[in-house]
Amino acid sequence: MTANRDLIQAKRYARDKASTRREIHLSYKIAIVEDDPDQRHNYATALEKQGYQISTYADRASARDAMTHAIPDLVVLDIILGNEVDAGFQLCRELLAIDDRLPVLFLTERVDEIDKISGLRLGAWDYQPKPVSLSFLVERIASLLRLKALRENPAPNTHHTRKTGHLSIDEEAMQIHWRGQLLELTITEFRLIAALARRPGYPVAYEALMQATIQQFVTRNTINTHMRNIRRKFCNIDSRFNCINNEYGHGYRWVQDD
Repeated sequence: MTANRDLIQAKRYARDKASTRREIHLSYKIAIVEDDPDQRHNYATALEKQGYQISTYADRASARDAMTHAIPDLVVLDIILGNEVDAGFQLCRELLAIDDRLPVLFLTERVDEIDKISGLRLGAWDYQPKPVSLSFLVERIASLLRLKALRENPAPNTHHTRKTGHLSIDEEAMQIHWRGQLLELTITEFRLIAALARRPGYPVAYEALMQATIQQFVTRNTINTHMRNIRRKFCNIDSRFNCINNEYGHGYRWVQDD
């Protein structure tokens, strides 16, 4: 009897948890911009099963017109749309001009390093190659939306903040402050700074930095490009910033600030 009662309670808990998760997801609106009808349908179906509100678009123009009037909570975006080989890049630029906090997930067959760098430079939160499993896509989107919620509604009293000199790192919200000012960083940029600042004064090898990005198709040139962007963002709020040193042929080092 006890075993049966425990089983019933476990099932009820799982059902209530799934119901709660679905109710939370119902508040999120996701736009999918994909010109392949089968892929578009599969992505939408998988996400609708999780309770998200889904809008789909086959081309840049229709997506831009719709999202100009009602920006979603997250966009899944292909790069090649119909005859426009860089449509996704252009649409990303247009959407982030409307809301620079919008999470954009590039999902594309364009896997050359220059394409990935271009996407991340534009401000995309993530860049994933096709084909992708639907279960992975669902979890990736859930992760990005959790981060979005933390960034928009931080609870500073409950977060653990790690400080290194004038650098303050909130691991949970994935936010970094320098001299009290918030840096506008991509997720990848955050992970690289966090990896560097974990051991101030010690060099961090390229291989370790590549692993820290949790990305595919990362090379040394990719890391160098990210570091240039990161330095620029620090210098935008502090022209004296000089805490990231390049260790030629090895990687980078965070040098403690005065």
